[in-house]
Amino acid sequence: MTGTEGAADVTATAVAEIHQLYGRQSHLIDEGHAAQWAATFTTEGEFHSPSYPAPVVGTAALTHFADAFVANAAAAGEVHRHVLTNIDVESVGPDELAVRAYLQIVATRIGGDSRLVRFTTVTDRVVRESGRWRIARRAVRRDDRPVPA
Repeated sequence: MTGTEGAADVTATAVAEIHQLYGRQSHLIDEGHAAQWAATFTTEGEFHSPSYPAPVVGTAALTHFADAFVANAAAAGEVHRHVLTNIDVESVGPDELAVRAYLQIVATRIGGDSRLVRFTTVTDRVVRESGRWRIARRAVRRDDRPVPA
């Protein structure tokens, strides 16, 4: 994703659908709907992040990951929110998109203040399956780490 050539091939409908997917996905994980969040990925979907020890792959593992996210926040006495912005969508093929976005994770202490936990860049491969966009691979890069060559 180095220019605007792929962006010109993306329909306004596809862009709206991707925005809806990302908004829905954020609400699902933040509200503890782990299985529904995992279903926004393909069945063999991958989640790669330097914040976690290993990639998370497949529906069962993604569901467990999302459950743990909410449980860990609750154990800390916090509510965590995913805030995705600056979503950039490019066409890779008729049923495949490359999507970049900025992701902030904000923690609010119950009865207390909010703080920024992480600011990251998300790079996704999104595919259309049975008429719906799903994430096939998500790679998260922390902003305090170098950009890969």
